Amino acid sequence: MELWSSPLWYAAYLLVLIGLAGYGAHRLTIVYLYLRHARRRPEPARRFAELPLVTIQLPVFNELHVVDRLLESVAALDYPQDKLQIQVLDDSTDETTAICEAGVARLVERGFDAQLIHRVDRTGFKAGALEHGTRQAKGEFLFILDADFVPNPDVLQRTIHYFADDKIGMIQTRWGHLNRTFNVLTRIQAMFLDGHLELEQTARNRSGRFFTFNGTAGIWRKGCIADAGGWEHDTLTEDMDLSYRAQLKGWRFIFLNDVETPAELPVDMDGFKSQQHRWTKGSIQVCKKVLPAIWRSRVPLHVKLEATAHLTSNFAYLLLICLCFLIYPNQHAAPDFGPLTYYIVNVPIFFFASVSVIVFYLTSQKALRPGSWWKEIPYLPLLLALGIGMSVNNAKAVLEAIFNHQSAFVRTPKYGIDQTRKTDWRKSSYKAIKSITPLVELLFGFFFLFVVLEAALDGRWSSAILLLPFPVGFFYTSTASIARMLPGPKVEKPRID
Repeated sequence: MELWSSPLWYAAYLLVLIGLAGYGAHRLTIVYLYLRHARRRPEPARRFAELPLVTIQLPVFNELHVVDRLLESVAALDYPQDKLQIQVLDDSTDETTAICEAGVARLVERGFDAQLIHRVDRTGFKAGALEHGTRQAKGEFLFILDADFVPNPDVLQRTIHYFADDKIGMIQTRWGHLNRTFNVLTRIQAMFLDGHLELEQTARNRSGRFFTFNGTAGIWRKGCIADAGGWEHDTLTEDMDLSYRAQLKGWRFIFLNDVETPAELPVDMDGFKSQQHRWTKGSIQVCKKVLPAIWRSRVPLHVKLEATAHLTSNFAYLLLICLCFLIYPNQHAAPDFGPLTYYIVNVPIFFFASVSVIVFYLTSQKALRPGSWWKEIPYLPLLLALGIGMSVNNAKAVLEAIFNHQSAFVRTPKYGIDQTRKTDWRKSSYKAIKSITPLVELLFGFFFLFVVLEAALDGRWSSAILLLPFPVGFFYTSTASIARMLPGPKVEKPRID
């Protein structure tokens, strides 16, 4: 027991909780900014007398299940056909290329200016494909859509006129979710993304802070991209990188939270993990790259502070992993400062570290689903648990970024699932990359199951209840990944018309 008796354990535990509470306080700041500024919807300064030419860029890599759906939705856009150029930027190494060829041929037959641009290598990954396509783009405005997106027909009509102001460099629309209710994981993911897209993006944009392109479902002015230095390949989140560089150059961005562009959420845990790993690692890479330039710039202090909180937010996963190692010693050797000190210290920390998460996501649900937001309340404990369970995967991504470990742009498999079409995605030939992460998560799950049971047997019921999301989260993320590694149904081959 002497091992746990050092007050250093408690000091470290307290510092980690204070760090997590700091990021929780930032969430509450976002909620405040959202409630204060959400009604300040931007309006176009004027409208184009003649609609400009728009190049639609569709970066694709091994997306055989969804590329046809994407092309059909683009063909249905309510925009003059002679004002559209469609680029399929294909880096695929499987049957997707043949599907793209057939789809582009159908578009050309229907009178569209469509072309397939196939690269034989993936230099720069998605950023490289966009850079390559932009050199051949005819339009001054570039509408970028990932393969799993299905734009609404009126999206260009509702966005393009904002570019009549020459200072506007990018318009971002809000992602919708085609398969929100497919399973528990998609329900929780939708809540995660709703919090980011509805609250964070709206609050930052309308309060004059920096906000970033989400990589898809947005329109860029080609001149803005060039002025900011173009697409660069040195991070996994080229969208965030370019966004900060452009805004530091003085370009203005607009986020339209009432213009929804639906997309498909990953339906399996490994797809979700690969996506989160890429986003987390990329954001830390961008943090290292652009944060010094932000602090050297002449933007107001409050803008610098918010950008710092945004770019460093994923360091919270390192704090969460540290917390996992400090909880057990604290359970056994926390100094007794008396009940008054206990509540003065612990209640504020708990509020900012945990309650802030609940307030944040409930606010986003109430904004987006005013008549049914309460139906999402049962998923909040699972959202908290999943956030904890993802800490191993995402902390690994943070460390890789810190120590400059290079890795490829790993795509997130999508299967063409929406509310009307629910395919058996387990038969897909797309499989996740195997790693030891699920085994580490499983060990954490058993460890915290022991911690919770010990607390319950000792009569410390409040501790047992508060710690319950830890084993639930780690068991969920680990077993869902391990199950995906097991042999599945026979693989389906795609049909190419």
